[in-house]
Amino acid sequence: MSTLDVVHLIDKAIIDAPLVTAFAFVGCVVLVSNFLGKHLTGGRVAGSAIAVLAGLALAWVGGAITGKSKGLSDLAEFSGLALMGGAMMRDFTIVATASEVNVEEAKKAGWLGFIALVLGTVLPFVAGVSIAYAFGVRDPIALTTIGAGAITYIVGPITGAAIGASSEIIALSIATGVVKAIIVMVFTPVFARFMRLNNPQAAMVFGGLAGTVSGVSAGLAATDRRLVPYGSLVATFHTGFGCLLGPSVLYLAVKALFS
Repeated sequence: MSTLDVVHLIDKAIIDAPLVTAFAFVGCVVLVSNFLGKHLTGGRVAGSAIAVLAGLALAWVGGAITGKSKGLSDLAEFSGLALMGGAMMRDFTIVATASEVNVEEAKKAGWLGFIALVLGTVLPFVAGVSIAYAFGVRDPIALTTIGAGAITYIVGPITGAAIGASSEIIALSIATGVVKAIIVMVFTPVFARFMRLNNPQAAMVFGGLAGTVSGVSAGLAATDRRLVPYGSLVATFHTGFGCLLGPSVLYLAVKALFS
């Protein structure tokens, strides 16, 4: 068998088993990232933070090569990344983490966790509305949608669709939430010691304040994977809470202030 035949056989196997290829590829990226985090930065930067940045860079490369919008998954060899990184697998892993929660530990968060949930919803919304207003946005619907996007990239489009925002504003709200998620992912392990993020109660308060499920999960995984279920549990409630308040209380408040 010639070298060309071997290459063709490998390429066919990769395309025919896209999900397996996706897991193997992500595993290699994480392995290299952990190596760089340990040896290049002396452990000061978590390997998962490097992996997140590498994933963003690779997504840009995929878009630059194909001219499309789904990053590397637009290439046939990496099409499995679309399923692996899609909503179904994401939601499955989030739900699966709940099985590791110790109920007694969760109860200790008490009112502090609830207050964190409220603050983590209201403060990002106020910040998002303020920044949008500073850039010249005056429409209450647009202000509310962008502010909701600052809560999470899920709350933004749900709120926008409910109150009649344009597709451009909804897209902007999603982008706002994605930027927030990336910031939480990358900087959680960096500031974990400063925030004393070393116990389940602290993780739950952090999950309520940060809000974004993907950002909290990835950030806590880089800090201490045992904290992931607790942070994700409250962050999941945070999304539902934002979806409840966004098109109702928060929209009415913005409308009253800026109409």
